[in-house]
Amino acid sequence: MKTQITKTLNGLDLKQMTDTVAALKDNPSLAHFEFRTRNRWVNGGENRSTIQGFYGAGVEDESRSEPFEFTNGEPPVLLGGNEGANPVEFLLHALAGCVTTTTVLHAAARGIQIKSLSTELDGNIDVQGLLDLDDSVPVGYEQIRIRMHIEADCSDEELDDLLSFARNHSPVCNTVCRPVPVVLERVVAQSKAA
Repeated sequence: MKTQITKTLNGLDLKQMTDTVAALKDNPSLAHFEFRTRNRWVNGGENRSTIQGFYGAGVEDESRSEPFEFTNGEPPVLLGGNEGANPVEFLLHALAGCVTTTTVLHAAARGIQIKSLSTELDGNIDVQGLLDLDDSVPVGYEQIRIRMHIEADCSDEELDDLLSFARNHSPVCNTVCRPVPVVLERVVAQSKAA
C-alpha cells in the first residue's frame, strides 16, 4: 500500500493550492464569489453581524454549520459601552488578516517559508467628518499604517517584492485603496393584505 505524503508550506497544502489554481485557469467562472453578512441593530452604538453562507467555486457553500457572530460597539467617548470593537477597528482587523493571509499564500507559491509574521496597524480618523462638523474633514480613515514584522527564508529583496505584491493583491487592502461603489438602498416593507 502506497502512502501519500501531503507537502505543506506555511500551513498550506501545496497540491491543493496547485489544483485550485489549475481549476480556476481552466474555468474562470469558478473564481466568482459572493460573500454576505447580516447585521441587526441592538441599542445605541451596538449592533451584531452574522456571517455564514457564501457563494463560491460555482456553488453555495454549506461548510459552516453555525454562523460567526460579531458584536460591533463603541467606546464610551463615542457614546457606547464597549460592547465590542467598533467598525473602524474591525476594518483594521480585516485588513491585517487579509494582508497576512495574502502574504502567506504568495510566499508558499514562491517557495518561501515564513518563520514568523505579525503586524501592527493604526489609522487616524478625525470624527469631525463623521459628525458633519467640518466639510473639509474626510469621513473615515485619513491614513492607515501597517507595520509587518516578518522572518522568512529568503533575501531582503525577495521579501520586499513579496510584501509589495501582497499589498497589491490583498482583496481588503485593494478594496480600501481604490474607490469601490457601495449602494445603500432602503428596503420598503410590503403592506400586509387586509
